[in-house]
Amino acid sequence: MAGGLVDLSNQGAVGIITLNRPEARNALNPEMFQELGSAIQGCRDPDMRAVIITGSGGSFCAGADVKDFVNQLENSGPEGLHQHLKHLADAFHRHVIIPIRQLDKPVIASIDGVAAGGGLSLALACDLRVASDSARFLMAYGNIGATADGGSTYLLPRLIGTARAMELYLSDQPIGAQRALVLGLLNQVFPTAELERSTLEFAARLAQGPTVAYGRVKALFDSSWDASLAGQLDAETEYISNITMTDDFQEGIKAFAEKRSPRFQGR
Repeated sequence: MAGGLVDLSNQGAVGIITLNRPEARNALNPEMFQELGSAIQGCRDPDMRAVIITGSGGSFCAGADVKDFVNQLENSGPEGLHQHLKHLADAFHRHVIIPIRQLDKPVIASIDGVAAGGGLSLALACDLRVASDSARFLMAYGNIGATADGGSTYLLPRLIGTARAMELYLSDQPIGAQRALVLGLLNQVFPTAELERSTLEFAARLAQGPTVAYGRVKALFDSSWDASLAGQLDAETEYISNITMTDDFQEGIKAFAEKRSPRFQGR
């Protein structure tokens, strides 16, 4: 899938989703949500065992297209803008954020340039975040008098703590990659020229792992926020007993016993 506002390609077992609206720093609009949702669904292909989400043209994603908001206000008034933003946020959440969290394999945000507003939310929804040393991160919502969306009010406090998350929203000033790394927003930072290669190498290593186990641990982590300790322990019991039926677990314990590296197949 190529040539649209969102491209989906692959390098071996790694699916690569690329936001492709560089003239607008990959700002999000309704058409992009539909295409991004389709690309995420395409990554359910079992042959894709890890996923990268990135942007073209030296930017990750500048968030929502605010010029579109102005047009809606001028053409449809506040009520029209209200309906437009409600539809937009709902599409973002249903077609993009929830499907990323439900994707049963590791998803890596590879961030160059700016990740602002909904673009930052998109990165937060991924399992891991890597960035170039020139990347910048901005909540951006406060600058236009908006509350936040895209799951950022749920995900950001869990990554960096409520006080620091609130600080990022209230200050509405960009932070650099090294500061984001210290805060725990990022997993790794690479020189700009090495970001694409380093991210692909990272994803390729994950794609050689026990994909089923990765996906189930992702689900366990997500469900833990609403679970009691006893409930989470029961879920862990169910998951770890069921994993015995996978080829990868059986290969993993045999490889351990035979003192060799496992050859996982993602099933």
